[in-house]
Amino acid sequence: MIFELSRPGRKGYELPADKYNTDGLKDIPADLLRTQPLDLPEVSELDVVRHYTNLSNKNFGVDTGFYPLGSCTMKYNPKISEELSAHPAFAGLHPLQDADSAQGALELYYNLQHALSSLAGLSEFTLNPYAGAHGELTGLMIMKEYHRSRGDHKRTRVIIPDSAHGTNPASAMVAGMEVVEVKSKPNGSVDVEDLKPLLDDTVAGIMMTNPNTLGMFEIEIMEIAKLVHEAGGLLYYDGANFNPLLGRVRPGDMGFDIMHINLHKTFSTPHGGGGPGSGPVGVRKGLEKFLPNPRVKKGEDGKFYVEFDKDSLGSVSTFFGNFSVMMRAYAYILSLGKENIRNVGPMATLNANYIKESLKDDYLLPIDGVCKHEFVFDGLKDKSTGVTTLNVAKRLLDYGFHAPTIYFPLLFHESMMIEPTETESLETLDEFIEVMHKVAKEARETPEDVKNAPLSTAVRKLDETSAAKNPILTYKGMKSQD
Repeated sequence: MIFELSRPGRKGYELPADKYNTDGLKDIPADLLRTQPLDLPEVSELDVVRHYTNLSNKNFGVDTGFYPLGSCTMKYNPKISEELSAHPAFAGLHPLQDADSAQGALELYYNLQHALSSLAGLSEFTLNPYAGAHGELTGLMIMKEYHRSRGDHKRTRVIIPDSAHGTNPASAMVAGMEVVEVKSKPNGSVDVEDLKPLLDDTVAGIMMTNPNTLGMFEIEIMEIAKLVHEAGGLLYYDGANFNPLLGRVRPGDMGFDIMHINLHKTFSTPHGGGGPGSGPVGVRKGLEKFLPNPRVKKGEDGKFYVEFDKDSLGSVSTFFGNFSVMMRAYAYILSLGKENIRNVGPMATLNANYIKESLKDDYLLPIDGVCKHEFVFDGLKDKSTGVTTLNVAKRLLDYGFHAPTIYFPLLFHESMMIEPTETESLETLDEFIEVMHKVAKEARETPEDVKNAPLSTAVRKLDETSAAKNPILTYKGMKSQD
């Protein structure tokens, strides 16, 4: 096999057979093997290092600035958790090692399962799912297995509020279930009267988050749980909004049977950019046998072992999920302890209400009242300016702030969803509030500045429609555009 260097015009050379084994290439079809030199730029190490260092400096992250994405819970990731997750005693383990040589890792897995069970008010957790949406799918598969085991095959419908996260109906569809929408009342909570006629013997369950996507607590949750259970269905809890309840209120106590937790949200592990993630799934007593394999158990001798349950729905991931994320979450829980973990929810709620009350004179608040960890504005209060939520979001970049979540939830035309989390200081919140007021003033006095934003970033305002239709994916294409 001839290996080619990347420099144009340089001939390929044959690697010594005694140093490189190329036998595996014999199984690759000839039409898939490269016949021409790989056309890559020839650059020095110094240029490469500077390139990526400069790119990283232009990137926005929670370590560099305020990141108020509603529903996404962009919390600070403690550096001690990062250090612990890189410990060679754990990072150097191989997933195929015998359980006897990985007792520490299995103990961490087992202890985290029980910590999450305690915080959620549920019987047992699996840590295997790789993400929140993966957890949703796993939870719905458990729901299906529960009904199937009872011979109740016609329960194929899942009720989902119209304010739900988009992954909820998507996960239900992937699980092969039919989605039925239940409407929200003007205050954002589930309309119980609209729910009642939807409950029959074809309903497998309902998917909810509490507080809901608007950041409002579902005060009728016990009534909803009673109605769904009486109809033979199960309650699924979307754990994306678990942050304001942490250590204070448990979904299991509200009547939920199944839930997933986003470790990359509630438990301060890396988030964004498509991963890494982790979506552990917990169940109430009686549903444990349906949890996916493998499962970590503790024997009477105190040793930990791996079990494969015959009644399980099967495997949903390779081995035990994203273990390094679990290590970070466990470190976060231990660092706070039972006493301090109770302060997470109240601080997140205080921060959200502080911003909401400070800005509602300039931004339209469709649902007033005490929120939990997040809230939603319906764009600027003064609609005559023609400045949209997207314009405001772009203008925030000029002032060093990442935009909040925009145009979600879909209940409002100009949704702007803000979640400050408990880790932000009063000084940061005040600075953000000041900038938001400034943008609102600009919208009234110099609206074109806001409409043309961003004005001072490395990349100016883009034609987003053209960028989506005609993406430039090669360095040559990018170079020709310069």
